[in-house]
Amino acid sequence: MRFWRIAFALACLVNLAALYTPRSAGGDLPYADKLTHLLLFAAVAYTGSRLRLPLVWLAGALVLNAAVSELVQHAWLTNRSGDVSDALADLTGVLLGVVLAGGWRSRTT
Repeated sequence: MRFWRIAFALACLVNLAALYTPRSAGGDLPYADKLTHLLLFAAVAYTGSRLRLPLVWLAGALVLNAAVSELVQHAWLTNRSGDVSDALADLTGVLLGVVLAGGWRSRTT
């Protein structure tokens, strides 16, 4: 359980740093930005699911973060722009992370 707590904390920190810094990732590779968004959100969803966080709260927080991050990038971050396709990549990453972790299954206590 300790491993998943540390992994979740690191995934959250990397996600927030990547989304809320003024520079943009991606470079010249096609779709690298979308893949980055997908992986950032998949990592948080996967580790949070493995940590057995309540799925509704985990997914809700990630969906909210996807929307807010794009609005913040558009309005306040230099060299960044809000993009609906980035938000869709974020949401796809949430779904992927939860599915890979088996988080949709019934959780017994």
